[in-house]
Amino acid sequence: MSGLLNIAVLVAIVAIVFARQFTAQRVTSEGRKWWLMPVILVFLALRQPGLLDPAHRAVSVALLLATLLIGLVSGAAWAWTTRLWTDENGAVWTKGTWAAAGVWLGGIALRLGLMGVAAVLGVHQSSQSTLLSVAAMLLTRAGVTAWRAQGLQRTYGVPVAG
Repeated sequence: MSGLLNIAVLVAIVAIVFARQFTAQRVTSEGRKWWLMPVILVFLALRQPGLLDPAHRAVSVALLLATLLIGLVSGAAWAWTTRLWTDENGAVWTKGTWAAAGVWLGGIALRLGLMGVAAVLGVHQSSQSTLLSVAAMLLTRAGVTAWRAQGLQRTYGVPVAG
């Protein structure tokens, strides 16, 4: 049953995050619980044993590391393909682009490819590695977006130097 719960939670979080990326969101560290969804995913992934296949421990660890790397790279690419701007009050806003949606699809394709490799090698993989990968992606996206937002200067209403 926990595998079904993991998949249900993962689908719900991905649907929420994917849909929200196409609406303008204010970038702020105050009041927003940007870390909540990744923490839920990590908790679900680590709450039970089975993350690694005991019969193929070394290959299982390598596949998990590759899955986490895909999450980190996807999160960074997602953040770099997200549009950032400032409003008249100097607040920073973000909105996903179609390139960001392409990053999501590319990440999913890579994860499915790793699942195929695991199946060919006879390595059991649970949904736990995917949960950790998505958590890594969300945390990386939040961190890179916050870092990019710090570099923005107020651009609305600022006269052009001539």
